[in-house]
Amino acid sequence: MSFGQQGPQDPYGSHAPDTPDWAALADASAARARRKRWMYIGGGVLATAAVGAIVATAVVSAGNSNTGPDNTASQLPTPENLPAETGGPGPSFSSQAPPPPPDPKEFISSAKKDKAPLSADTLFPGKKLTMGGRAYAKGATSRTTSCSAATQGALGSVLANNGCDQVIRATYSKGGVAVTVGVAVFDTAAQAEKAKEQASGGLASLPGAGVPTFCRAGAICRKTANAYGRYAYFTVGGFTNGKNVTEADQDVFKTGDDLAEFTFRQIHQRGKTQASAAAAAGQ
Repeated sequence: MSFGQQGPQDPYGSHAPDTPDWAALADASAARARRKRWMYIGGGVLATAAVGAIVATAVVSAGNSNTGPDNTASQLPTPENLPAETGGPGPSFSSQAPPPPPDPKEFISSAKKDKAPLSADTLFPGKKLTMGGRAYAKGATSRTTSCSAATQGALGSVLANNGCDQVIRATYSKGGVAVTVGVAVFDTAAQAEKAKEQASGGLASLPGAGVPTFCRAGAICRKTANAYGRYAYFTVGGFTNGKNVTEADQDVFKTGDDLAEFTFRQIHQRGKTQASAAAAAGQ
């Protein structure tokens, strides 16, 4: 046996590995990467399909289910239970026009409708009268059922023949001029109009309450006559010193016109007041 020196021993012996096949390793790595990518893609497709299936199932369930507190379809009324009309009743309008307001003149044209209180105080209220900035002091007033006693000349018979019921008078004065206005009352407007047309003579002046006798004993005075409704109204005016009135005496004319206008307004107001009361009462 020979124990001569031996060379270095190979640790792998006869099984020592060969040089690595780098190309094969690269192919294997690429294959593994492709498998992972397809797994990711496949997983996403499966997840999408699963979500779609869930949504489809929910839609089908909602369409087929008739129970459950969250089922909106089950809470809607069926077509046969829906109301025929969804709106409330509309406003209704009468085809008949409302009646016109009462005519004030209608109430003062007949004693049957003219029922408001009538006196010297209602026709000629207060202690003075102002028209157009002109103030007149009120003197005496009078009311009589003997119509002829409040007149001069033929006017008394004219009033009586047409059915005069009463005469109400009042006197106003200013600056030496005095005018008496008198209202003759009839049952109808036709009687009052006829009395105005037939008027002759005149109203008797009414002195007193600081106004002396005027327009008597043949003195020339200014006289007027008019009618409105069932009332005929007259004026007589002149100077308190007995002077005759001429056309140049415009103060006398203006005073008489103011009193005639005021009397007309008072009569018309009677009609308005009674017409308004009738309208409020629905008559």
